[in-house]
Amino acid sequence: MAHESVKITVEIFGEKHVVRGDGTASSILGLAHDVDNKMRLIAQRLPRLNVQQIAVLTALNLADELAKLKEEQETLMQLLGEKTE
Repeated sequence: MAHESVKITVEIFGEKHVVRGDGTASSILGLAHDVDNKMRLIAQRLPRLNVQQIAVLTALNLADELAKLKEEQETLMQLLGEKTE
């Protein structure tokens, strides 16, 4: 069963944002929490950056994580394909 669109207010890096998305409110809150944590970690490590720079670095870090996971998934799918042949 597909989830309906959910509209929820989340707080990321001290700012409130209204977000609409597919899924549950708790899943969206969890994603917002993950982004907030990553932004705070970057801000702590690089205190001279402004909010926009922190947001861009956070996006790049998340994109890198996604690319690595996609590559890992592709490798696993190839291994699985080899085992079933």
